[in-house]
Amino acid sequence: MSLVRVHNLAVSLDGFATGVDQSLDAPFGHAGMRLMEWFKDTATWASLQGDDAPETPDDAFARRSFEGIGAEIMGARKFGPPGWQDDAGWRGWWGDEPPFHTPVIVLTHRPRDPLVLGETTFLFRNAAPADALAEARVLAGGLDVRLGGGPTSVKEFLAEDLVDHLHVVVVPIVLGRGVSLWQGLEGLEARFETSATSTPSGVTHVTFTRRG
Repeated sequence: MSLVRVHNLAVSLDGFATGVDQSLDAPFGHAGMRLMEWFKDTATWASLQGDDAPETPDDAFARRSFEGIGAEIMGARKFGPPGWQDDAGWRGWWGDEPPFHTPVIVLTHRPRDPLVLGETTFLFRNAAPADALAEARVLAGGLDVRLGGGPTSVKEFLAEDLVDHLHVVVVPIVLGRGVSLWQGLEGLEARFETSATSTPSGVTHVTFTRRG
């Protein structure tokens, strides 16, 4: 069976994976882009922009997000800012050629018709995690399913023990407020083998792999 994988999920030292006051101009709220600066310096990021850049130690982790993925599941807050459901013309943050190149299930309480942009098809579902995953696995055609976030969706899947691989990037900033990744998940580590690697960018990559 295909695996459910979370990659490149950045959290602050105090455990917040996004800030407060998310908006069109501030996708990560008051955190700004501080959680993702490490990623913007990678060759992986440059390639998504059609550019070249030298590889950094962070690339060993960043590029895995795009390997062997056949479908994605994301929460409503990853697809757009609060209120995007009221804008029939909203097409996501990524322009006419999103970086997914697979079917993407967007979890929302207000479904709409599918949206096709380039090689990516967005499907809008009001579904429980297990039901969304069952559909995503069919769409993935034997490849893995990426759980793309945000943190609320990842927490829901972790709470239901539906995640096989979790890659968290601990960024050395303190946000003080926002959406916590870990609240309510006490003892989570018992399900996984863990490892940690620090890089010159100042972040620490922590990986959780489901125990046999």
